[in-house]
Amino acid sequence: MGDGAQWNLSGNLGTHDPTIIEENGVWWEFQTGLGIYGKRSTDGRQWDPLPSIFANKLNWWANYVPNQEGRDVWAPDIHYFNGRVWMYYSISTFGSRQSAIGLTSASSIAAGDWRDDGLVVNTTPADDYNAIDPNLFIDPQGDPWLAFGSWSSGIKLTRINPATMKPSGQLYSLARRDGGIEAPTLVYRDGFYYLFVSVGTCCAGVDSTYRIMVGRSQQVTGPYVDKNGVNMMQGGVSLVKGNDGRWIGPGGQDIHVQDGQYIIAYHVYDANNDGAPVLRIATLGWDEQGWPFLK
Repeated sequence: MGDGAQWNLSGNLGTHDPTIIEENGVWWEFQTGLGIYGKRSTDGRQWDPLPSIFANKLNWWANYVPNQEGRDVWAPDIHYFNGRVWMYYSISTFGSRQSAIGLTSASSIAAGDWRDDGLVVNTTPADDYNAIDPNLFIDPQGDPWLAFGSWSSGIKLTRINPATMKPSGQLYSLARRDGGIEAPTLVYRDGFYYLFVSVGTCCAGVDSTYRIMVGRSQQVTGPYVDKNGVNMMQGGVSLVKGNDGRWIGPGGQDIHVQDGQYIIAYHVYDANNDGAPVLRIATLGWDEQGWPFLK
């Protein structure tokens, strides 16, 4: 299922690094911003703003990222697991590996009873990877994994203990690339694990070079390869979405699977509006070889 078509969106669309989910017929989107804010929609098309989840900066953040500005929280990722909704998020400063991934959870999004579940993983400048851009993935056996990472030595993967929702076991390397790679998103379809990433540079308006790329593997831990068989650890990636007319620098993607469809949310920069970041949502298409595409 899926034809790669873009959804016609309206309302409050200003966005960086969206994550989307549906709960009891209502769509929710969360994004980079002060205390994790986002949007709500009854149809996935018309979006209205939400207040921040964190009204104040959590005290423990400063222990790991002392230079973080205010309540600036990056790239949240939301999923249901074991009867609870979990949101991983990252705190950092631009261009630094002094970073941390945190966790908050709730009985439901509508209830809004978010609790602080604390630190998940952190990095320092001494590490060769960066603890940002978390993505929770539940494999076909029902086991949770966390993909994360950015630039430096690239994208990492670790098992998650379902009792604590924190890392358990070794760290796997999935992908790296000179010139920027981040925002991992894992999905499973028809015998393959697909690793979506954003490559290039973000957050420079119409000068951004972000684009959404992908590779796949028959094992969750890799190796992931592109359409030409090039390992993602050697820079192999295949294009899913690049610049599209007025829409520049697509990336920061998240994928929500519902009723057999793979629904992707991402941000772009509007060349007709001074490069403002904007939300886009589409239904992924799949070609005859099982590779995803977007129109």
